[in-house]
Amino acid sequence: MNDARISHRAELDLLENGREFYDSAYAAIRGARREVLLETFIWFWDEVGKGLMDALEAAARNGATIDVTVDGFGTVDLPDECLKRLSDLGIKLHIFDPTPRLFGWRPKWLGRLHRKLLVVDGEVAFVGGINYADDHVIENGPMSKQDYAVRVRGPVVGEIRHFMRRSIDNGLGYLRKPRWQRYRRLPAAWRNDGESRTVFVTRDNADHPDDIERYYLMSIRAAEHEIVIANAYFFPSYRMLRHLRQAVERGVRVILVLQGKPDMEYARAAATTLYDYLLDAGVELYEFVERPLHAKVAVFDREWSTIGSSNLDPLSFALNLEANLFIFDAGFGEALRERMDKLLAACERVTREHIPQQTGWRHLLRIIAFHVARRFPRWLRKLPGYRQQFDDDMPSRLTQSGTEARPRSPR
Repeated sequence: MNDARISHRAELDLLENGREFYDSAYAAIRGARREVLLETFIWFWDEVGKGLMDALEAAARNGATIDVTVDGFGTVDLPDECLKRLSDLGIKLHIFDPTPRLFGWRPKWLGRLHRKLLVVDGEVAFVGGINYADDHVIENGPMSKQDYAVRVRGPVVGEIRHFMRRSIDNGLGYLRKPRWQRYRRLPAAWRNDGESRTVFVTRDNADHPDDIERYYLMSIRAAEHEIVIANAYFFPSYRMLRHLRQAVERGVRVILVLQGKPDMEYARAAATTLYDYLLDAGVELYEFVERPLHAKVAVFDREWSTIGSSNLDPLSFALNLEANLFIFDAGFGEALRERMDKLLAACERVTREHIPQQTGWRHLLRIIAFHVARRFPRWLRKLPGYRQQFDDDMPSRLTQSGTEARPRSPR
């Protein structure tokens, strides 16, 4: 479901980094009695991944039905031990867009299932950007990732569950409707009326290709005092850049926290091409240098905020399947803003001394490169090789000896 309906009276808890997230998520899974629905981009067979398997096993022994959906590119080489345990416990494993390796190389690395969602017993949900891997645990070293998630109870949990259930049953993650039937509801109000409001927003490559971006743009337009965005992969549309500049022009303080110690160098390289424009616009730029930043969060006027899987780059806005929770709750917004203060304390501010102004042919080259990079994913999406699907019977094709199951070729 992606009608972006507003749900009221949510109970919200902000979770920072892997340890807080895993402790809370695994406890919820272990206590499941009816159903566990889980989607993730990455599930690695390390200590964190084995902890997830143990929690799922506890839920299965409680009698809960379990569906786990992973991305066929992000999650690779799950061992026979894991697959056999899933099969023996009756846990259904769904592989999004599985593609056989070509000479040991995974060819289809664009257009991924990038959502990180968990719903337990239809009562509690987790939404964020944290995968199931050791590198999200801060204690594991300087390259561990900084990230956030939210645990939520309330009416929105039913919407998230319905969306995930329909994704599995439909086999695509979205249900294509005729254009005239498509419906995208937007928030009816922007100011706080004393009640928390949550909006579950997803994007796909059919009926909702730009919903998350549109909610970001509305939030930027509505901001009156301050915008704080912490995002790992920042290379947004010109429309978003223009909205940020216009926010500064009307007196809003705009703070961007980006990667200073990237896990992938190209992400920082792309973002730095925009620094000249952003500094000229009056945006405050900070780079988080303590470890890799993996966050996808924002807070507006300490009231309206978002947490989810969507980066602000062409892959998240044009190819990947993403999910964010937009939250109107002053208490939660204040809590997230306080975490952003903590994050800023570990940042270095980017000033004009660090980034010389670009003029002449360098400025022209930057403009051309920006527009090509922005449009490339949309061009790629039109290729027939990027049709998306699930392989939903991986565990059932295990042999009795536990031989590794082979993904079938996409249809």
